[in-house]
Amino acid sequence: MIGNLKPLEIVLIIAVILLLFGAKKLPDMARSLGKSARILKSEAKAMKKDDAATATPTTETVADDTVPPQSTTARTIQAAPGDVTSSRPVNEAKPTTQS
Repeated sequence: MIGNLKPLEIVLIIAVILLLFGAKKLPDMARSLGKSARILKSEAKAMKKDDAATATPTTETVADDTVPPQSTTARTIQAAPGDVTSSRPVNEAKPTTQS
């Protein structure tokens, strides 16, 4: 259906889009769409990487009593490349000790 558009129809569609959104908002909309696509792509890669790591363990692990179960440093969720401002620390639940 898109292949059947004539040049005049394409110009008319572009003119209507410019009238609806304005020339100043179109670059911002395209930029935010690209940023969203990068974030989605990086999150999909991270999910595949995490899934592959948990699905096929290569060796058996032995519990070591000297290492605490959780690290004291906070983990950080990495943002998409070029979007450094949206990375944020992850608040993990700390185990409670009963005495």
